[in-house]
Amino acid sequence: MTMTYADKIPNNVDLAGDKALQRALEHWQPEFLKWWADMGPEDSRNAEVYLRTAVSVHPSGWAHFDYVKMPDYRWGIFLSPADGERRINFGDHRGEPAWNDVPGEHRANLRRIIVTQGDTEPASVEQQRHLGATCPSLYDLRNLFQVNVEEGRHLWAMVYLLHRYFGRDGREEAEALLQRRSGDRDNPRILGAFNERTPDWLAFFMFTYFTDRDGKFQLCALAESGFDPLARTTRFMLMEEAHHMYVGESGVGRIIERTCQVMVEHRTEDPARLRELGVIDLPTVQRYLNFHFSVTIDLFGADVSSNAATFYSSGLKGRFEETRYGDDHLLRDATYPVLKVIDGRLVNGEAPALNALNEKLRDDYIKDSVAGVGRWNRIIRKAGVEFELTVPHKAFNRNIGPLAGLKIAPDGRVISEAEWASHQREWLATDEDRAFVASLMGRVAVPGAYANWIAPPTLRINKQPTDFEYVRFN
Repeated sequence: MTMTYADKIPNNVDLAGDKALQRALEHWQPEFLKWWADMGPEDSRNAEVYLRTAVSVHPSGWAHFDYVKMPDYRWGIFLSPADGERRINFGDHRGEPAWNDVPGEHRANLRRIIVTQGDTEPASVEQQRHLGATCPSLYDLRNLFQVNVEEGRHLWAMVYLLHRYFGRDGREEAEALLQRRSGDRDNPRILGAFNERTPDWLAFFMFTYFTDRDGKFQLCALAESGFDPLARTTRFMLMEEAHHMYVGESGVGRIIERTCQVMVEHRTEDPARLRELGVIDLPTVQRYLNFHFSVTIDLFGADVSSNAATFYSSGLKGRFEETRYGDDHLLRDATYPVLKVIDGRLVNGEAPALNALNEKLRDDYIKDSVAGVGRWNRIIRKAGVEFELTVPHKAFNRNIGPLAGLKIAPDGRVISEAEWASHQREWLATDEDRAFVASLMGRVAVPGAYANWIAPPTLRINKQPTDFEYVRFN
């Protein structure tokens, strides 16, 4: 597949061969650029940023690094190579050739899936637009901008599908993606987590670790889709998404490393003393973790869902790594454990596996998330500090599905309203926590320098030296 940057819109889908589609997307492009100017990263217009740009869709050597002014970034449309022999691996259409066009009976559901995924991309840019003013280093500022421009490109990926395959309805949905706003009372983003504020860099790193990891699992499920253009689009998006999760995991890890250094140097575990010393105490890290994890697992939807069953049976959205399962890939007679509250306790019940696919994907996500938290704990142990971060129970602080409204402790106990009220400040980040973290946020824009509350990275971008000027201000 030839990737061309000569066209007004970079692409590898032969956009020039479909003039009507090309004109429609070129009409949408100025609206996107206006949205970026209004809602993209603040005060970034004149900065030259050391960014990667896709030059291929093949895993080896797919990115080129160079300085780019943010408004000049070449957002494009890139699909992974087509496999002419690809077949649908699950559902009622299992074994049939993958679709290159939208089957009429699945049109509405496919549009809904694409719009929901597409809405998350500009939402996260809007949530993070103020962070540049308080970056802890040029390295981190560059990573923020890289995440932002790639979320913008992922928006282009979904908009291409809407324009190419859904006619007027698709064009109207593409326009609406630029009209909703994260946190707006009258016209918010579709999913709750994407209307939350990201006011500081600890929140940003938690978001890119936990919430972008949800993106990984959703994209992996869509990469199994019988609608081949969607599968090919999401496979390439996953290549870019990996860096976003790395930014989150390494960012939280560097905060933990610096805090542990100060704990050892000053022989203190006292959160108040550590705050006086200008680092983020580990209990505060835990409370941020609890919040971002619980908000993110709500993104997977209701534990038992007829929509999830329909999407799977129709061949629209599979399981994470669908082909590794040795079952019949139909799931008509299978069951899956889901949580229920009986006599004041959480117990495992059973639900039809087709209806419990949200829960299955959530459990796969939790397993992956726990592994990363384990890597953070290794940093703590290596420093000789006695503290362990934990992932709360998946029923904790839920606002979606049958567990919504129940009061569940981080260890999975069903508790009373009174007990929740007395411990909530121990479990979830408080206004005071956020105010303290915000007080640490001050811009560090000297090459090779880092804020006191975060350790330098161990890995550099594209093997650049430690004092590399990742962002040039003009």
